[in-house]
Formats: sequence, structure tokens, C-alpha cells
Amino acid sequence: MANILVVDDELGIRDLLSEILFDEGHQVELAENAAQARDVRQRMRPDLVLLDIWMPDTDGVSLLKEWASSGLLTMPVIMMSGHATIDTAVDAVKMGAQAFLEKPITLQKLLKAVEHGLAREQVRQVTTAAVFQPTALLTTVSVPVAQEGQPQMQQLFDLDCPLREARDAFERAYFEFHLAHEGGSMTKVAEKTGLERTHLYRKLKQLGVDLSRSKRIA
Repeated sequence: MANILVVDDELGIRDLLSEILFDEGHQVELAENAAQARDVRQRMRPDLVLLDIWMPDTDGVSLLKEWASSGLLTMPVIMMSGHATIDTAVDAVKMGAQAFLEKPITLQKLLKAVEHGLAREQVRQVTTAAVFQPTALLTTVSVPVAQEGQPQMQQLFDLDCPLREARDAFERAYFEFHLAHEGGSMTKVAEKTGLERTHLYRKLKQLGVDLSRSKRIA
């Protein structure tokens, strides 16, 4: 579960996004303009922000730039707009936005963008923790599972190794977690991770993931 800030001047969009995110188990903060978004950011650090570009007081790109220059852009931000140009989207990404969603936003694109944003943020936090604790070559990442009876997975990542090896270790843990959570169902894991089944099988074989183990865990 994550705490997500939705910033949009249109009430209908705020209500729709908050309803979808609530259904996914997230906590949602709402802001209809940049001023309210500033207040929320001063009170807390959201795990992720969905930020509209066109707003009446201060546009989303200006707010993004403001947070970046003041050191408050410490969370992933996904920009949203139905009228932005490619140049605007590129500028937002250059200033620190993680992704751009074009309105009207489909359910699939929204959930995928949010999932990727939160996953990348978790990796960033692990990396940051290792930088500020240089003597710790092993970093422990606990992956919480919401459903009672599901496995609580804990993974040690060796950060004193080549990037490729570290990435493979993380991806292996990522897929093992989803396999355990979905009872070993390749169809569900493919849908959850956004991969084609053929690509998923190939990826799991490449990483050396034990499919029989994931079914025993479930």
C-alpha cells in the first residue's frame, strides 16, 4: 500500500483516480491546485504523485520545477495532460518527472505507470541506503504481503558486485515474489508484470528461477 497524491483541477478526474487507487489498496491525498499540493508536500512525503500539467494557478511543470529546485522532488512524479505537446512532456521528464500519461487515461496505463513508479522508487531507496551506509555490502529488502497466509519474503542484495549481477538478483527476487503471490500461475504473473507469456518463460529460464519452488511456497 502506498500513499499517492493526486493533483488535478477537474473534480471528476480526481474522484475517478482516487476511486481506482483506493480499490488497489492505496491511500490517496487530493489537491485541486498547486497551492493545495504544496501544503500536502509540506506535511508529508507522498510515495508517488500524479500531477496534472494544466492548472489555473500554477501549472504542473512549474510546480515540478519548484519542487526540484527546493529539494522537495524526492518522490516519483507522473505527469498527466490531455493537451500537452511532446516538447512539454520531454521538458517535464528532463526536470525529474518519471512518466507522462495522456488523458483520457486508461485503467491499464494508469495502474502500470503507478506500479512501475513505486517499484523504481523502492529500488532507489535501496540504492540510497547503500550509498549512505558504505560499509554495508549487503542490503536487506523486506517485501510486505497484504494477504494473510502468504509468504513474507526477505531478500539480501550484494551491492558490491557488477551492475548486471545486481540487476539479475533483483529481477530474480521480483519474479519469485510474484510467482509465490500468484500461486505459480504464469498467466497471472504475465498480466501482473506486463510481459508476454513467451517472454516471461524465457526470462525466468535465463534468471534460473525455480518454478516448482514457487508453487510449493504458495
